[in-house]
Amino acid sequence: MLENPPLLTVARDPRRPDSAQIAAFQGVPTSFVVDAMYGAGALSNRIRPVGESRDLVSVAAGPALTVGSGAGDVLALLAASPSVREGDIVLAAVDGFQGCAAAGDRVCGMLRNAGAAGLVTDGPVRDYAGIVAAGLPCWATGLTPASPFANGPGSIGLPVQIGGRQVETGDMIVADHDGVVVVPYARIDAVIAMLETVKALETALDAQVAGGLSILPVTAELLASDRVKYV
Repeated sequence: MLENPPLLTVARDPRRPDSAQIAAFQGVPTSFVVDAMYGAGALSNRIRPVGESRDLVSVAAGPALTVGSGAGDVLALLAASPSVREGDIVLAAVDGFQGCAAAGDRVCGMLRNAGAAGLVTDGPVRDYAGIVAAGLPCWATGLTPASPFANGPGSIGLPVQIGGRQVETGDMIVADHDGVVVVPYARIDAVIAMLETVKALETALDAQVAGGLSILPVTAELLASDRVKYV
């Protein structure tokens, strides 16, 4: 006979980026981070900022603290606060379940009190006005009044599947009005280095567009070449 699993499995002392690595992503648009990873890293666009920036700040960047819950369950998320370190982004994975809320205003308030800088989940949330009052930036699939259970089992600090990607505690999370991007821990330094190139290219192109640019030179060359057939 199989034994019942523990209600919670919690990782001790998971890896985490250092302060300089965390600082390098502050204020960086998610689009820049994706470009620095050659188009990779974005979570599903079903995960959107709660409030769509009307009432709640929708910008955050910090290390991931992963929380794995079953569909409709919040026990692991309720137990996550002691594992939060200042500036963490809590990723609450609920297997994409849409039948009830993955979090509510009191959970957001407790995570904020523990030092979290944001919450990302692949389920909906509830208590919109309370979430705004709590002030924790939040990304979710939408809103619902339906309430979850707190039965477990669940995990804190272990890898989770969320938004089409595997995320581990210590990966960097960058989230803004466009969505959420994950930088794997092993790639953090390489992405930071590449971000300088991306910023320079974006700044130069912005100036050209402001100056009247209507088409990229490489695109104009293609249109004038024998690789395009006009009919």
